[in-house]
Amino acid sequence: MATLAKSFDLSGRAALITGAAGLLGGQFSQTLAQAGASVMVADLDASLAEKAAEDIKIAGGKAQSQVLDVTESVSINEAISQTVESFGSLDILVNSAAINPSFDETERSKHSSAFEDYPLEAWNKSLEVNLSGAFLTSQAAVRQMLKQDAGVIVNICSTYGLVGPDQRLYRREGQPPEFKPVDYSVTKAGILGLTRYLAAYYGKENIRVNALTPGGVANAQDDEFQKAYSARAILGRMADKDEMNAAMLFLASDASSYMTGANLVVDGGWTAW
Repeated sequence: MATLAKSFDLSGRAALITGAAGLLGGQFSQTLAQAGASVMVADLDASLAEKAAEDIKIAGGKAQSQVLDVTESVSINEAISQTVESFGSLDILVNSAAINPSFDETERSKHSSAFEDYPLEAWNKSLEVNLSGAFLTSQAAVRQMLKQDAGVIVNICSTYGLVGPDQRLYRREGQPPEFKPVDYSVTKAGILGLTRYLAAYYGKENIRVNALTPGGVANAQDDEFQKAYSARAILGRMADKDEMNAAMLFLASDASSYMTGANLVVDGGWTAW
C-alpha cells in the first residue's frame, strides 16, 4: 500500500493544462509542478503562458509553455505532441480553458446579457471554447493515454453548471440590468455530462475522468458583488484563488485512484442550501 505522501506525488508524470495562464489555470499549473509533475503551460496568450512557465521554473519546478487554441485541432495536436516530446508522456490533462463573461464597459457595448436578446454569435463562441474545446482536447489526449494504458483528465466545471445563477448579484441600483449569460451555465453543465461520459467510456482503459467545481473566487470584484456573494455562501466569503489547489492535486494524483465520473465541489457551501 502506498504511503499518503506517495499517493499525492506526481514525480515522473507529465501534465497539460489548458487555459494555464488564467486565474485558476495558473494555480493548477503551479500546484502540479510543486507535486513533481512536468507541466506544459498551454494558453492562447503566448506571453502569459511563457511567464507562467518561467515562474514555475524559478520556483524549482519543470515547465514549458505552449500556445494553444482549444478550438483548433491542429493547435491541440501540436500541444500534445510537444508535451510528449518534451516530457516523454501525457499523464494528466486539465481542461481549464473557458470563456467566463465579465460584463465590463467594453463587453456591455457589444451586446445585451439578457436572455431574450442574447446573440447567437456569443452563444456559439462559448460553446466552441468551453464545451467543444474540452471535447477536442480530451479526444486528442486520450489517443496518447491509450498508448500508455493510463491517464487522468480533470474538467473544470462551475457552481453555475449545477444551479442557476443568482441574477440578483449582477444588479446595480440606477444602472441597466446585467445578467450572468446563459451560455456559461449551459456549457458548464455540459462539462459534467462530458465528464461522466468519458469516465464510463474509458473506465476499462485505466483512464480516470473527474470534474472539479469551484465556487466564486475573489478576483478584484467590486465590494457590492463580494458582499452579496459572500452572504449566499455558507462559509460567508468568496474563495481565495489557491483554495482549489489541494482538490486539483487530489483529482490528478493516485490519491483519487478509486474515483472516476465524479464531481468534487469546492464552493464554500454555495450549492448546499
